[in-house]
Amino acid sequence: MKTSQISVQESPGELDPLLGINAKTSWYPAARGGWSGGRKRILGPKALEANYYHVMSRTCGGDVFFDDTEKEALRRVLWRVAEFCGVQVLTYCVMGNHFHVLACVPHRESWMARFEGPEGERRLLGHLRSLYSKAYVEQLEAEFREWRRIGNDVAVQKKLESFKRRFCDLSRFVKEVKERFSRWYNKRHERRGTLWMDRFKSVLIEGNVGKRGERDLNRVDMVRTMAAYIDLNPVRAGLVRDAADYPWCGYGEAKAGIRKAQRGICRVVEKPVDGWETSHVADAYAGLLGSSQETSKGPTRKNPTQSKPKPTREGLQARSTDGETLRIAELVRQRVRLFSEAMVLGSKAFVDEVFQIERSKFGPKRKVGARRVSECEGALYTMKRVLRRDE
Repeated sequence: MKTSQISVQESPGELDPLLGINAKTSWYPAARGGWSGGRKRILGPKALEANYYHVMSRTCGGDVFFDDTEKEALRRVLWRVAEFCGVQVLTYCVMGNHFHVLACVPHRESWMARFEGPEGERRLLGHLRSLYSKAYVEQLEAEFREWRRIGNDVAVQKKLESFKRRFCDLSRFVKEVKERFSRWYNKRHERRGTLWMDRFKSVLIEGNVGKRGERDLNRVDMVRTMAAYIDLNPVRAGLVRDAADYPWCGYGEAKAGIRKAQRGICRVVEKPVDGWETSHVADAYAGLLGSSQETSKGPTRKNPTQSKPKPTREGLQARSTDGETLRIAELVRQRVRLFSEAMVLGSKAFVDEVFQIERSKFGPKRKVGARRVSECEGALYTMKRVLRRDE
């Protein structure tokens, strides 16, 4: 099975620079003051089976640039922490100074049911092996036996609950990804201090509408749209002409034959998770990206500090100012704030539902939840009106 996208040795005889990333370790000591939970976020209707988010985080000032080894390290951390936290990565993109993830966070109570009943503890300890070493889990089991021997079942349950609190939680998932990568990166560069700029951004998007009624032909499919926007990052930046040629995005990894990335793209296009070949998912997704890639102009760039090409943004803004709507294929090839700062994106019914659930987070003068994205062709609504411009 393929496990890496690049050679892990930077020169003959050199130690593998990704050894620290590959190692399974215990949870890092908590910061002083404990876990605060971060900023308040729109976390979606709890009645839904799952919620979908576009997550983005940038390095401090955007000035720290990752080389190929560091992009590979962050890719590995994303997948490993996602497996542990129970978060499904549909697609992602690691760029030189930021990363994007399209994540599906399952309904917590439904996902946690696997750890209930007489065999629940055994299954939970088995699940810990996705992130923790075998030695750590065996030591934990020994501690549990000793605590129970002296009648301290409360300590056992408290420890188990400390693990469970980290499951199906978007903020904890991103926090652990960023912390684990930061520790490895700082050690590699012999630096100290924060690596990431502020807290991460997240946008709640509407998922599969099959459970919410008949599909509206005018509705914008936000899962496909956001996946395309994320995988087209290296194309918009001029690094490659085809997203399939970029090793550190979901589509590029799927085209390289990595099964977990293929399953994520299968979910994006609503095909069976193991239908990459039988359902011709690669062709379907390539078609989704194709019209946007064909419009990309300018040569590819190897130096990320070079100025980025801006071939069509002014023209598209002029068109939207004149009242002409833009096709999604035109919109996703731009660097736009809409996809990273809109709070909620989807149909009018979906955004209104979320607004009512999160009503207490808005002022009393706010009467309407869903606001139409007038520049976009199709029925696309947002919780927060955001003008399009370069990020």
